[in-house]
Amino acid sequence: MSAVPPPSDRDDQPGVPGFRSWRGVYVFVFAVFVACVVALAVFSRAFS
Repeated sequence: MSAVPPPSDRDDQPGVPGFRSWRGVYVFVFAVFVACVVALAVFSRAFS
């Protein structure tokens, strides 16, 4: 039975400048989504 080598860090890099891991990309996308929802809520109150 052969041992499976652990995945290298190079395979886990997203290839997006400024991000070292996929977790960072996911957190950034989620934060932008929350900011957009908050902005829409604020603008709907301000301009209604």
